[in-house]
Amino acid sequence: MVTLEVRPGPLFADRTTLRLGGRALAEIVFTRPEEAAGLEDRLTGLGGAPFVLGGGSNVLAGDGELPFVVVSPRITGEPVILHERPQGKIRVRVGAGVKLQRLVAWLATQGLSGLGGLIGVPGSVGGAVAGNAGSYGDAMGDVLARVQVWSPGTGLAWVAREGFAAAYRRFTVTGVAGFFVVLAAEIDCEVEEPVAIRGAMVANLKQKRASQPITAATAGSLFKNPPGEAAWRLLEAAGFRGKRFGGMGLSEKHANFLVNYGGGTCSEAFALIDAAREAVRERSGHELELEVRVAP
Repeated sequence: MVTLEVRPGPLFADRTTLRLGGRALAEIVFTRPEEAAGLEDRLTGLGGAPFVLGGGSNVLAGDGELPFVVVSPRITGEPVILHERPQGKIRVRVGAGVKLQRLVAWLATQGLSGLGGLIGVPGSVGGAVAGNAGSYGDAMGDVLARVQVWSPGTGLAWVAREGFAAAYRRFTVTGVAGFFVVLAAEIDCEVEEPVAIRGAMVANLKQKRASQPITAATAGSLFKNPPGEAAWRLLEAAGFRGKRFGGMGLSEKHANFLVNYGGGTCSEAFALIDAAREAVRERSGHELELEVRVAP
């Protein structure tokens, strides 16, 4: 039996790592992939635009009442080793609702490499797939073998590599132009000594803690890196490292991290974003593109 739980609209400020944003119209929660079959009818009945919210990272939500129905695919459980691939890789299946850091740690205990660079990156597996999360040389799109998705036009389906494209901070499914939900992923990992994997992860995390505000209320990287450049370097050169506007600011540790220092608002965030973009444009000619998802 297909069951979807409809809950009152949550505050984005309570559900996002940036601790920012107003209230949605409603929330649809489900825990099994087959339950996504009922999404279209429920969304139609509730009105509002669907917004998939996993771990709440990489989201900049607006103030006030928001015209969204939050879709929460809480498909969790332990990752599962499926089989060995002909190239000697091991295939693992994991639900979209699993925390990304739980998966990264679990892979290390199994002696499976490929996502160790994502240590310290917040959010869920589904969000990491949808945004092709990457860090320190590793990216979700590099290890993806198959993805289970649901969309209004195609329904529930497993999509192999030839059916999707993963580029820099971008993931698209062939034939799906609009809304879709990632439900599960299968990844192919290399076999490596667990001690070596953990050692590299500890080194990566130590470097991140020294150079990024990973314990602050932040959505992660604010802007995408322009080709051949680093957004943080452009922002720092334009004088925006540590720059604040109201309760929002760009980190002293890393100029490309937007931080809510307490009581920040979306309007303050965008005032800072607009000023930073203009300053970088005038100084270097580069147009900075947002990496965070904006709602709305």
